[in-house]
Amino acid sequence: MKNIAVLGSTGSIGTQTLDIISRHSHRYRASVLVAGSRVDDLIEQARRHKPDLAIIAREDLYERLSSALAPLGIETAAGSKAIADAVTGSNVDTVVTATVGYSGLEPTVAAIKAGKDIALANKETMVVAGSYITRLLAASPSKVYPVDSEHSAIYQCLQGEDPATVKRLIITASGGPFRTWSEEKIRTARAADALKHPNWDMGAKITIDSATMVNKAFEIIEARWLFGIDPDKISAVVHPQSIIHSMVEFQDGAIKAQMGVPEMTLPIAYALGEASRSSNVADFCDLIATGSLTFEQPDTTRFPSLRLAHIAMERGGNAACTINAANEIAVAAFLRDDIAFNDIYNTITATLERTPFIADATYDDFVATNAEARAIARSLIYK
Repeated sequence: MKNIAVLGSTGSIGTQTLDIISRHSHRYRASVLVAGSRVDDLIEQARRHKPDLAIIAREDLYERLSSALAPLGIETAAGSKAIADAVTGSNVDTVVTATVGYSGLEPTVAAIKAGKDIALANKETMVVAGSYITRLLAASPSKVYPVDSEHSAIYQCLQGEDPATVKRLIITASGGPFRTWSEEKIRTARAADALKHPNWDMGAKITIDSATMVNKAFEIIEARWLFGIDPDKISAVVHPQSIIHSMVEFQDGAIKAQMGVPEMTLPIAYALGEASRSSNVADFCDLIATGSLTFEQPDTTRFPSLRLAHIAMERGGNAACTINAANEIAVAAFLRDDIAFNDIYNTITATLERTPFIADATYDDFVATNAEARAIARSLIYK
């Protein structure tokens, strides 16, 4: 029996993780549940899964959580420190980091220092502090199992292969809701338009990141650290059907691809199973019904945010941390219809120009950079 801490339990990845745990209750148990602000959903999950501990990030919601779960004997807590402390407990074997954005960094660091395995769905952890996380992992027994469908696909394709024979990682992108829109039409896009993803059912923030292709830039950065691949050996290709989740090209000319229906249960289960396969996980892919699989070159004129990957990797240091912080502020503003779609990219690049660069960034530097870049991005948006 493996004890699982689910961070972001009320979100899309979190709820699917709990569904897999329920379907494989002979293998997994949800020992810790963590949510950001959806306290009523967390209470319902705790009643159903009976964890040892339930934590709400927003401290002002603690009393509601505590009063609901105390009669059931479920321990409760609130705040970021409680989350970081919880993942180090003896009742946790694997931590599923399914929180959104920068918030995933602190508990992931704590879990790695405690030697816990990580089912990583929070790409921002590796984006913000990839070099630092890599050093931590080198000194820890922790193993990271990627949950993002693209990185899970690469991870699966690399099984049994000599890393020295890898020529290129090919990360696929759906193209998002604006793949066929003209540059002029994209300028008029509003949040309601961007939230209509053609293939994937995701949270609002990652759906906007898909529309801008920031998520693909982040996935390139994450792949660089997860798999120890030089940045110039990682590329993206638009694959509108979202059936091939990513590919690995080898020196002999062979390309391996991992395929499946566009849903997250398969990579989640593969990560929980430590690269082993389970039954009763995902729908089967009907290739005949799918028909043609097509590929396109990404258009960095209409979607300039894809360039951010190589800007961040070329600069190194705290550059990616700055980009992520600015993106989180800009996306939140766009979701409120406070800025235009193209202003997301403009805010990121302007923030990058104004935030002090630190070449050899420490953990404390990342914390400070995140705070400063957020303040700068807000000042640019709300002048």
